Amino acid sequence: MNYHVLTLFPQMVLDGLHTSIIGRAEEKGLLHIEAIDIRDYAENKHMRVDDYPYGGGAGMVMQPGPVYGAYQALSDRLGKRPRVIYLTPQGQVFSQSLAEEYAMEEDLVFLCGHYEGIDERVLELIVTDYVSIGDYVLTGGELPAMVMIDCISRLVPGVLSNDVSAEFETFHDSLLEYPQYTRPEVFMEKRVPEVLLSGHHGNVDKWRREQSVIRTAKFRPDLLPFADLSEKEKELLKTLDFQAKI
Repeated sequence: MNYHVLTLFPQMVLDGLHTSIIGRAEEKGLLHIEAIDIRDYAENKHMRVDDYPYGGGAGMVMQPGPVYGAYQALSDRLGKRPRVIYLTPQGQVFSQSLAEEYAMEEDLVFLCGHYEGIDERVLELIVTDYVSIGDYVLTGGELPAMVMIDCISRLVPGVLSNDVSAEFETFHDSLLEYPQYTRPEVFMEKRVPEVLLSGHHGNVDKWRREQSVIRTAKFRPDLLPFADLSEKEKELLKTLDFQAKI
């Protein structure tokens, strides 16, 4: 998987992604992450990439020329026009299912805006996907890009040390992940559930599935209509103290 981030702050992106699991995966050659400085394609000696908006208004707008120049140079180098994700609160909300779709790509370009946004004309020319990580506004697209890259990378074969861990994490089958425990067995008078100490894998799996259903009903009931629940699990939901609609 190759990530290409078009940004005004390349070091911010690289510093954030060259650590932990993602950094190790890049060292192994499983991922390639590059941050392309849009300022390198500025069309003036002062390396300015923004200007006042036509029609008036507060703030500045990123000019189309430098953005297009950065993308075109990348496309020429790759020999193709790769998929471009523009990080914007106006876009489709990012989700695990969208991450799974993106993980199938060979190259992904993340376009990070700043100021009051980017000239609409260049967006129309190069952007294929408009994506948001939530209904709030940030100062730029770098943090959303890093969030998405982290999420997508976990689905790339070999990135996680346990090949099956990504499959059974939160949002698998539209259910939240079950609670996790480790040593000591007793902490502040709270014991690890006995079933996890039993060594009976069938009972452990059954308990974990049940806990996932209960936790989803408690914290994210909006996911339940999309979950594949058995009749027994639907009956379980009816016994809970809090309301869970399915």
